[in-house]
Amino acid sequence: MFTIDTYSTAIIFCLITMLCWGSWANTQKLTSSSWRFELFYWDYAFGILLLSLILAFTMGSYGSAGRPFLEDLQLAEPEYLFSAFVGGILFNLANILLVAAIVIAGMAVAFPVGIGIALILGVVVNYLDNPQGNATVLFAGVSLIAFAIILNANAYRQINREAASFSGKGLALAVVAGVLMGFFYKYVAISMVSDFINPEIGKLTPYTALVLFACGIVGSNFIFNGLLMRFPISGERLHMRDYLKGSIKDHGIGLLGGMIWHVGMSFNIIASDLAGPAISYGLGQGATIVAAIWGIFIWKEFNAASKKTFNQLYLMLVLYLIGIGLIIWAR
Repeated sequence: MFTIDTYSTAIIFCLITMLCWGSWANTQKLTSSSWRFELFYWDYAFGILLLSLILAFTMGSYGSAGRPFLEDLQLAEPEYLFSAFVGGILFNLANILLVAAIVIAGMAVAFPVGIGIALILGVVVNYLDNPQGNATVLFAGVSLIAFAIILNANAYRQINREAASFSGKGLALAVVAGVLMGFFYKYVAISMVSDFINPEIGKLTPYTALVLFACGIVGSNFIFNGLLMRFPISGERLHMRDYLKGSIKDHGIGLLGGMIWHVGMSFNIIASDLAGPAISYGLGQGATIVAAIWGIFIWKEFNAASKKTFNQLYLMLVLYLIGIGLIIWAR
């Protein structure tokens, strides 16, 4: 199977993760105006599963290192298969709850709470499980990125003052989403072998773990997204027949969104062998600022913003870059 052999390559893979995780949501903007998130999300989940299988039978099956996908699947112990599957369930529930929190409480409240908790908790949890890197430098970098996320949220609040309102329900959903998001990566990481090149029997190679992770997302989607369609946060109730009415373009864009996200997840998992799960996860969650850059420079979401707001955004970008540098330096 394909593996990497230098820390610099691992960092490049993590930076690609940031780009993918910060960019996949743009695909939803390309769908029809009537194509709601709940419908888009089905194809997003299917796209993740599709790419995980493609990678498993290509990058995960050829090469002298590691173990081929099908052989690895046969040798895997049920507890590790289940662990990766649970990781997919936790991620899916966190993702859907975060979207619900944004709808109820707004981007400025839900996003920094949810992603901020996910970033800090995820790095702590993964570092305790696999303490690679200088903890002081690592958490200094994470703190700067968390502060950058808060600045970004405050900028959104300033351009949407008329929509600002407090929602205890939305805040609670954001907290739960953040906690779940902070734990999902751990379950995938502990399912995997400790040495990708010479894998021990019973645990999973990264490509097998990613397939089980994707199965957890798709399997749980019939429950979580099914409930969201039946009891929507906003809009009318949806049915599966509404999904089947979608155009080829809408379905294709949803699949593309899922595949873009999963390129990021796959590269992050592959990089974790040399960078360590805490550093890989921490760099990946910097994707929030990548998404903000899309909003600032491509979608022009801040065109009407004041000079004060733009100064906050520029400070956000500076803190983000310093934070990324510290996380890289931590190893």
